[in-house]
Amino acid sequence: MKTFQIVPEICMLSNVDDFLKEFAPTDKDLVFASQGTQKRHLAGKLGHATVIDYRAYGQGEPTDLMVEGIVAALGGKTYDRVFAIGGGTILDVAKLFALEQLSPVTDLYQKKFPAKKAHPLILVPTTCGTGSEVTNISILELTKLGTKMGLADAALYADQAVLVPELLKGLPDRVFGASAIDALIHSVESFTSPKSTPFSRTFSREAMDAIIAGFLAIREGGLAAREARQGTFLLASTYAGIAFGNAGCAAVHALSYPLGAAQHVPHGEANAVMFAAVYEAYKAKRYDGRLAELTQHIATLLGTSEDDAFPQLMTLLDKILPKKPLAGYGVKEADLKDYTDIVMTKQGRLMANNYVELTADDVLGIYEKLYAQG
Repeated sequence: MKTFQIVPEICMLSNVDDFLKEFAPTDKDLVFASQGTQKRHLAGKLGHATVIDYRAYGQGEPTDLMVEGIVAALGGKTYDRVFAIGGGTILDVAKLFALEQLSPVTDLYQKKFPAKKAHPLILVPTTCGTGSEVTNISILELTKLGTKMGLADAALYADQAVLVPELLKGLPDRVFGASAIDALIHSVESFTSPKSTPFSRTFSREAMDAIIAGFLAIREGGLAAREARQGTFLLASTYAGIAFGNAGCAAVHALSYPLGAAQHVPHGEANAVMFAAVYEAYKAKRYDGRLAELTQHIATLLGTSEDDAFPQLMTLLDKILPKKPLAGYGVKEADLKDYTDIVMTKQGRLMANNYVELTADDVLGIYEKLYAQG
C-alpha cells in the first residue's frame, strides 16, 4: 500500500524578527546555528539559550565524531526544545538531539537501539536544498564504516518547519548552487521512484518547475534574479523534501555518498556529478513510464527535444555549479571498486528506489565513465 503524509506543521514567516517573536528561545532551549548565521541574523537575540555551532566540532559535512563531540560538550545538560537554524547538515544533526538517546551514534544508525523522540523540534532552513525540515531522515558520515548513511525514523520529524526567505539572502554562489541542485535532484528521483504516488509526484513537479524556471532566470539575470526568487527557491526545496520524504531518493544519492565521504565534496555537488549518468543507465535498460514522462516534462520546461532534454539540463546546471570528472576531485581509479562495494552493501535503502535495478557492474560502469569524462 502506498501512502502520503506531511508531518511537520509548516510555518511561513516574512523575517527573522517574526520568527523570534513567535518562538522566543529561552534558557531552557538548545539552539543549533553557525557562527555566520548568528552574526548575520541572531546577534543578541537568542537570550540565554544554549547555542551550538557544529563547526566548532569539525570541518566539512557532519560526522559521527562531530556528534559525539557535541554530546560530550553538553555533558548531560538538560533542555526543553531543540531549534536548528541552518543548512541541511545542521538540521540533520539537530534532529538527533531531539531523541531520548543518540550515543553511540553509529549504533543508532545501525538500529542497535530505537530512536525515541524526547524533545519538541523546530527546524528553520537557511539554504534551499535538503528539504530536511520536512523529512524524517538524518544523513551522517560514519567514519568507522567509511560512508555516509541515512537514518529514517518517524522520531526524526520536526514538530514545526519554519520557512523564512530572509535567511537565504547572501548565500555564496556555490552554496546556493549545490543546495538548489540537490533540491532539483530530490524532485527528479522522487518522481521516478517506484514508491511515488499522484500526491508525491505533484510536489515533485511543482519543485522541478520552480527550480528549473529559477535557473533559467539566473542564467539570464544573475544574482539579482536569484535574490528576487529566494522565497520561491525555499518553497521549492520544501516541496521537494515532501516529495522525497514520501517516495525516497535513489541511485544518484547512493552513488554520491562515497564521493562525499571520501573526498569531502559538498552533497549537492556530488549529486550533480552522478545525476545524468545514473539516468542514462536507467534509460539504457528501460525507457518508458515515469522516466519517459519525466524526460518529456523536462524537454517542455527547457523548450527542447526529448533527446536533448538531459544534455540541455546538464548544460544549465553547469552554469549554476560547474562540476568535474571524478579524477578532478582526487578520486583514484582503484577507489571505484571500493565505492561500488559501499553502494551495494551500505545503500540498500536508496537503491531500492531505483527506476530499474542497477547491478554492481552497472554502478561500477557509471563510476568508470565519470572518472574519465565527468
